[in-house]
Amino acid sequence: MKNRTIPYLFARFFDGISSGMFMMALPWIMLSEEGMGLFVAITALVCTSLSFVFTPFFATLIDRHSRKKVLVVMQLIQSSTALMVFIAYYNGMQSHWLLAFAQLIFWLSNDLAWSCNNAFTQENYRQDEYAKISSYQEIVMQVTTLGAGALGIILLEYWSMLEFSFLATFASLLSGLCYIAIPYKRQFSPSLKEAFFKQLVASKSIFSKQKHFYAFLALSCLSYPVLTFLVKLVPIYFAEQGISGSWFAAWEMSYGLGALLSGLLIARLLRRYEHENAMIVSILVMAILLLLMGSYLSPTLIILLTIGLGFFNSYNRIARTNKMHHVIAMEERGRVEGGLKLFSTLAQSLSYVVIALLSYLQLTALGFIIIGIVLLIAGVIMLHLKQRSNIKTFLNQAEIIGH
Repeated sequence: MKNRTIPYLFARFFDGISSGMFMMALPWIMLSEEGMGLFVAITALVCTSLSFVFTPFFATLIDRHSRKKVLVVMQLIQSSTALMVFIAYYNGMQSHWLLAFAQLIFWLSNDLAWSCNNAFTQENYRQDEYAKISSYQEIVMQVTTLGAGALGIILLEYWSMLEFSFLATFASLLSGLCYIAIPYKRQFSPSLKEAFFKQLVASKSIFSKQKHFYAFLALSCLSYPVLTFLVKLVPIYFAEQGISGSWFAAWEMSYGLGALLSGLLIARLLRRYEHENAMIVSILVMAILLLLMGSYLSPTLIILLTIGLGFFNSYNRIARTNKMHHVIAMEERGRVEGGLKLFSTLAQSLSYVVIALLSYLQLTALGFIIIGIVLLIAGVIMLHLKQRSNIKTFLNQAEIIGH
């Protein structure tokens, strides 16, 4: 396991540094020009929309080609994109259109790489190794995120796009080289003779085979839209209350610390508790924490409760990913990831509409209560779906014994 894991974790580390720093710098540099707020907002909207449109195609691509090659190619695309920006800025050819294009490429390639990494992990590790590699992945991801955030606070004041693009070029290239160094043996041979669009349409039949199971996973996926909702809601609420930006930075750090703590404990938790129970408990605890935030609205309490939020958000995501590692066919993993991502992206888009409406009505603080209630309902439905599944399993076993 060691010879596969070390280059893999370094690949994830360099990818996190490259994407984290570059994606943070792009909108910041664009916003440094006067009157660019609308342009940046439209760019983010275009990126989100195209991500939704391309997700089914990306998902099918993952199931048709070597996952290692896909990951390497994504890093080379990102490195080439950052190099293009570096060359343009080095020659004094600054353009906000170029930065918007670079943001789109990084956004889409990150989406594809994220889903592909889950499928790659399932394929390149044994079942008894999933818990341990999940722990390592989470620790690397959170350390990278916290590190990129801390560096960003300092470097955004001193660096131009020239330095950020050079860093992204170099880090993405290193990530690609680390992916190349990973020992990899494909566990299945996809049928490339089957037409791409036929395989794409077949995604529907995958989900229809186990509707309740995939409904359960989809509800668990709501934890990500909740996070992106809070990333928008918290700074708006703090700004309305006249709370300084350092409090928002502390909020982000507290979430990262909670997720990092989850990474340190996750291997033990996954071995001890059922994945389904972990997901249900995580969603319900997150709902309670959000309702407490909305009830008291104290900045200090919000930051403290966010440590728990980060922990259970991470625990829920890793438990879901590991459940999928164990039960989903390797040759279908990409399309399953794609279907769940479509649901998650749709929920994320709707959450932004809710924020805009609450902000317009000057009821931003209600956002914590609303999202808490949504998660509470999701958790109760997940509990019902699990109990229903348990009853079906019991009846099937009784029928087999009876025969």
